Amino acid sequence: MLARLLGEAMVSARDHDLAAMVAVQAALIGELRAANAALAVKVGELERANAALVARVGELERRLGKDSSNSSKPPSSDGLGKPARTRRRSADQAAGRRKPGKQPGAPGAHLAQVAEPDQVVEHVPRRCGGCGQGLAGAVVVGVEARQVFDLPLLRLGVVEHQAQRRRCACGQVTAASFPAQARAAACYGPGVRALVCYLLVYQHLPVDRAAQLCSDVLGASVATGTLAGVVSEAASGLGGFVEVVREQLAAGPVAHFDETGARVAGRLHWVHSASTASLSLFTVHAKRGKVAMDAAGVLPSFGGVAVHDGWSPYWRYSDIGHALCGAHLLRELEAIADEPGQGWAAGMAELLVDVKVAADRARAAGMRQVDDDARARLRVRYQRLLADGQAANPPPRAAHRGRLRRSPAANLLARLDHHRNEVLRSLDDCRVPFDNNQAERDLRMVKLQQKISGCWRTPDGAAAFLAVRSYVATARKQGMNPLAVLRQLFQGYPWLPAPAGF
Repeated sequence: MLARLLGEAMVSARDHDLAAMVAVQAALIGELRAANAALAVKVGELERANAALVARVGELERRLGKDSSNSSKPPSSDGLGKPARTRRRSADQAAGRRKPGKQPGAPGAHLAQVAEPDQVVEHVPRRCGGCGQGLAGAVVVGVEARQVFDLPLLRLGVVEHQAQRRRCACGQVTAASFPAQARAAACYGPGVRALVCYLLVYQHLPVDRAAQLCSDVLGASVATGTLAGVVSEAASGLGGFVEVVREQLAAGPVAHFDETGARVAGRLHWVHSASTASLSLFTVHAKRGKVAMDAAGVLPSFGGVAVHDGWSPYWRYSDIGHALCGAHLLRELEAIADEPGQGWAAGMAELLVDVKVAADRARAAGMRQVDDDARARLRVRYQRLLADGQAANPPPRAAHRGRLRRSPAANLLARLDHHRNEVLRSLDDCRVPFDNNQAERDLRMVKLQQKISGCWRTPDGAAAFLAVRSYVATARKQGMNPLAVLRQLFQGYPWLPAPAGF
């Protein structure tokens, strides 16, 4: 009996210990599951943070990889090392496509003798080189001529104007009037003022260096304040010129538009340009968008095709034609083509080059547009490449409310799709160029002025400089000598561009 009771007690104790152990294990399992759930949440947060950091690093690497060949950054921002461009140029030379120096078929240029020199200096041999006898009366059997082109000694010429006063028999004294260029007892004439304006506005010399040049070359000690006032004086006579250029640009079939930042009176302003191959107009404004474009006065009355880089305010002029700059698109495509899975970008770049070649050939043949078959083939390729790009860049799924951030490739695809007619405009109208390089070339000199002088001190000074820059740039495009037309301006009859023939 006792043995049976002892056995039951032992079994009961073991059951009690087992139950306690099970309870402890269950509690431990519960804690482990809670910890595991917390770790899973933490891992999810870390994965999302890591994905965000990976995307950020990718974006930063993409920005660091930008240069003038794959973005709109200017070549001056590339620095001294330009390996990609050097490799491409070396490859072109190795393939025999282009070598340094004069190209085959290009007209050469050299210094040639003139038929009527300003001065002839005869050099006579005095003694025979063989026997030593004098050659004073010897017969001239030949002459070899060499001409030296050189500057005469430069100095200012002073013309004194004397206005007489004469008394009539009636007793009245009448004084003669001075010419317009004799504005004071001693003053610089239109030639000097034209040269100063040429140095400051066309050659972009700082005021102090221009004063040094006048002193060293001409012997004229011109005060820097006098030099600075010359540009404002020139601009004051250009009201009629600016209106003529504005009207001709607005009446043209194609015009190029661009804008760039500039410091004026210590603040960011914007220089806007409207140009063609024969006209240039630069204006400055505190705004960058449509308000400034309206103030420039060309786009509001323009009726042709505006070539630009696709910046949004241009599209607000819905009554005109638009053409997107192909050079900008090629740079964007080059940057995207380097990313994995974006092979469509290289194909699209190749297509745009083919579009340019087709339009150039049609233009050279005197055609108004590319033939129908070629246009159809190029448009089919365009649509196929767009489809390939959209398949490689599907729209992201919305993880939360708000506007979704698209990749640069997706943004470019959307633009190429929405503005396909503007991208391919040169196929339908061969007057439209492939790129907006005309505007970029025109603005480049304005950026050079900023690099040299830093900024304009006043809005009026900036406006004056840009008006004179419009004058000399337009004159240069139309084959005129900038220094000569500046002299005309200071003589009181500014040069005006010939009416454009479209």
